[in-house]
Amino acid sequence: MDPKLLELLVCPVTKGPLQYDRDRAELTSRSARLAYPVRDGIPILLETEARTMSDEELGL
Repeated sequence: MDPKLLELLVCPVTKGPLQYDRDRAELTSRSARLAYPVRDGIPILLETEARTMSDEELGL
């Protein structure tokens, strides 16, 4: 994931920052508790495509 692109992208739900999880190929939003997939290098920032993150993943 290009770091400059990551600086521009925000969570479509909260408008907050996203972190890139390279192992899972996802962009995560801690505040929304959502993980958006990155397919073939393209972030899919649709709430319907995101998965809900567990408490364990969030460190809660």
